[in-house]
Amino acid sequence: MTNGLRWGILGTGGIAASQTSDLQLDGHAVTAVGSRTQASADAFAARFGIPRAHGSYEELVADPEVDAIYVATPHPFHAANARLALEAGKHVLVEKPFTLNAREAEEIVALAEERGLVLLEAMWTRYLPHMIRIREIIAAGTIGEVRTLTVDHTQKLPSDPEHRIQNLALGGGALLDLGIYPISFAWDLFGAPSVVHAISTPSATGADAETSVILGYPGGQQAVTLTQSDGRGPNRAAVIGTEGWIEIDPVWYNATGFTVFNGRRDVVERYENTVPGRGMQFQARALERIVASGSLTGEELPPRESVAIMGTLDEVRRQIGLVYPGE
Repeated sequence: MTNGLRWGILGTGGIAASQTSDLQLDGHAVTAVGSRTQASADAFAARFGIPRAHGSYEELVADPEVDAIYVATPHPFHAANARLALEAGKHVLVEKPFTLNAREAEEIVALAEERGLVLLEAMWTRYLPHMIRIREIIAAGTIGEVRTLTVDHTQKLPSDPEHRIQNLALGGGALLDLGIYPISFAWDLFGAPSVVHAISTPSATGADAETSVILGYPGGQQAVTLTQSDGRGPNRAAVIGTEGWIEIDPVWYNATGFTVFNGRRDVVERYENTVPGRGMQFQARALERIVASGSLTGEELPPRESVAIMGTLDEVRRQIGLVYPGE
């Protein structure tokens, strides 16, 4: 552990279980869990050996034995749950996508800044060791000037119209669940796009089933992204420069390896993954480092960048006509 924060888990679904498992594997203290029902909180606490179980989110954030909250609820509830924790004086790691839209993102970031608390989007890929090494290789000029990113995130997810991925009321669709990954990667490489072009195919419920996005940048760089919820593809990514390229193994957004090639197709470097668990512990380490430093932001993914990424997703949704209820 980097700072010894005591973690509370808000929500008891699958992603909450993954984060809790990696927190404990990495030696972080998980002291409490909160759910909408006491039975669910009790079951989760028993599963992971968590000492305190709360039957409401309000009780969890009020727990004096908790310093930081991991928000693991569905997308439309991220902003409200993050606000609840911030108003209780807790640091917050909120599951991606940060919020449902840029307006909500701006509101919770402003609140965190006002309260002097750390608020971090749990875009776990940003913090994985292979991504850190890729940034080092790019900074060293190994592949020359980076010009292009090609990346897909494609999965075969349930088609049941009642499932969360198909439910617009729960922020359903490929874009926020899957497309956030490649678009965040493009932001990591190139910063803010100057041009956004998007096309999409909807599912039977009106959620986007397949969305392709091309992002253009002031320097002429391009990012070409594909996301799909009704078919699994290669899930690969390539960062292409003027003197070579980096080819990231499937599944590129997980803890994985990559190969660096020069312009003659010679292998310059081969990186292998050695991460224990799923790799979600690194984002928790980052939050603890930021808290320990006395700052409110880190280098990997500043909160203001998360707001701006939501703005790009808003523009994609505008172009494809994807609107969530209540917006």
